[in-house]
Amino acid sequence: MSNDFEAGLARMQRALAAEEDRRDSRRALRRARRAERRRRNPGAGVGLLLGSLAIGAAVVNGAPYWLMFLAAWLASGAASAQTWPTRPVTLVVPYPPGGATDAIARIMQDSLSQSLGQQVVIENVGGAGGMIAAGRAARAAPDGYTMLLHQVALAAGMTLYPNIGFDAEKDFVAIGPINTAATTVAARATLPPNSFGELVKWMNEPGRDTRMAHAGVGSFGHLAGVLLAQEIGGTVTQVPYRGAGPALNDLLGGVADLSAQSAVAAGPLIQAGKLKGYAIIGRARFAGLPDLPTMRELGYTKLDLDFWHMLLAPAGTPRPIVDRLNAALRHALADATVRKRFEEGGLDAFPVEEQTPEAGTALLAREIRLWGEVIRANKISASQ
Repeated sequence: MSNDFEAGLARMQRALAAEEDRRDSRRALRRARRAERRRRNPGAGVGLLLGSLAIGAAVVNGAPYWLMFLAAWLASGAASAQTWPTRPVTLVVPYPPGGATDAIARIMQDSLSQSLGQQVVIENVGGAGGMIAAGRAARAAPDGYTMLLHQVALAAGMTLYPNIGFDAEKDFVAIGPINTAATTVAARATLPPNSFGELVKWMNEPGRDTRMAHAGVGSFGHLAGVLLAQEIGGTVTQVPYRGAGPALNDLLGGVADLSAQSAVAAGPLIQAGKLKGYAIIGRARFAGLPDLPTMRELGYTKLDLDFWHMLLAPAGTPRPIVDRLNAALRHALADATVRKRFEEGGLDAFPVEEQTPEAGTALLAREIRLWGEVIRANKISASQ
């Protein structure tokens, strides 16, 4: 059921309850007046009885009006969902073409279009760490013709950009989670530690200042790196770059010490001995680096988390349409071509039982709290 429908239904229920209270008050007043009139003039009882019957008929006839109104409203919503979509559906992507988020949208585009029976048109809207696109989608009409593909940055942005003008939990309804991707705790090849335990000791040596490269303030690599440093201890200087590529280049060049890098990008470099790998930030080990343990296996449960993407729609989108969009998402995630391209890119589709609007809503709420705590505790701002 959509938020608009629930709000409207609640208003109707309040109006009905208020009307019933007024009717009860009128009935009580009429009873008191009748009693007083009978006391003064016993012959007036017949006239009062006829008046009561007329008022009672009006009350009874009032109920079908509300019932018919509600039934018409429900029927209208159902009919709208049955005929939707009648034109192309826009998929807003919060980053320019060529990045990972854009790639996921284009991998799923054909399958989504086939399932919906209308073309899905990708609209790239960059800026402000993905928040401009999210704001554009949040303000779109809740008619099912606008979807937003976003990731961890949406959750982090709720704290990083306090005056952004929308609330991700209130202004969106989740269609469903899409995928996760593993992240590697990677280091320059010349860094002395050879295991995660040795890394912890090295970072906590007196006078040590570890330089940690990341793809930009608010990126998953940045936030995961901050959380990693928070859990491990020691002094860490976070060094922002304009994207993951430049950060990786400086890691390869020995300018930076550590970085939370995409496992797909860092994996071949670790295998070639050009980087060192210590652990996987993700709920499961990465197939390309099977010997690296997850942070949970190492005892760091706060880092038992994934980089993720999900589909959302503006709040108020009717639930039948959300269900249609979710069915299209499921269709795409089950598509052999989509799954093959996901596998090639190191992406893991969420398990079938987690591909629900409810799972997406819970994930977003959980991550908003998690990254909000990390950002506030470390006094991170978007202007850094």
